Amino acid sequence: MNHRRLPPSSLSKRSNVPPEGYFNPADKGGSMLTKVPGTFPAGLGEPLNAIITGNSDEDVLKDTETDGGLRNYFLSFGYSSECLGQHLGDDQAADLGDGHGTLNETAVIRWNYGDPQLGSCQETVKGGGHFRYWVQNGPEANSGAIFLAVSYEMPLEKHHDIVPNGYNLGRDWMIGNITSQPIPTDQLTNTSTYSGQTSFNGYTYQTDIKYVSGLLSNSSDGINHYLTVGVDGKPAIDGLVAVMQVKIASRPASSS
Repeated sequence: MNHRRLPPSSLSKRSNVPPEGYFNPADKGGSMLTKVPGTFPAGLGEPLNAIITGNSDEDVLKDTETDGGLRNYFLSFGYSSECLGQHLGDDQAADLGDGHGTLNETAVIRWNYGDPQLGSCQETVKGGGHFRYWVQNGPEANSGAIFLAVSYEMPLEKHHDIVPNGYNLGRDWMIGNITSQPIPTDQLTNTSTYSGQTSFNGYTYQTDIKYVSGLLSNSSDGINHYLTVGVDGKPAIDGLVAVMQVKIASRPASSS
């Protein structure tokens, strides 16, 4: 595994971003599945099942809690950085097909149970929604898009295994937080769209979401925890990716 993927410093460095706001990693040898160490059988991964597009506001794509940045956006829908800044668990890695090869996650972000400062400590113990993310900013596909591997995990005492249907549900519970409405996981198609506003620290964000097929397979093949995540004879993942375009709708009066 290589070093963690560095976040983009500015959208001004992006070039030739497609209308979708991201490049398909598979087009240049990458994958929409992460690489998880120590799986049995070897080589299993977890789905990159949400994308914040490179067409989002520049400030949103900066990996910071200040000035309305990415970490502040995460806080706006109830997800915080890891407990007391301590990284627990094994790193996962991904190849976004951007020329950087396989790199470890930028960070892990956890549901904070309503406590932005310490709530992610509860998620570490109790389980819940969480995601890892990577930035597509390499020389061969520099979109600036943020790729998220979202899931819902069991408590620490159950080794943070993924709950049944936990990849689809983790994605949709996150989208539900963003849109303040339940997302009907079993009824989603590649025509499903949602929108919502969230706020934190004086910044309000408008997020428009569309579910996209064709990036992931509707399958259990190659999926970590595939034996226990699939339910009622259905595959472990439904093959849909939540594609999110995020704009800052309002800022604090004191911001520039």
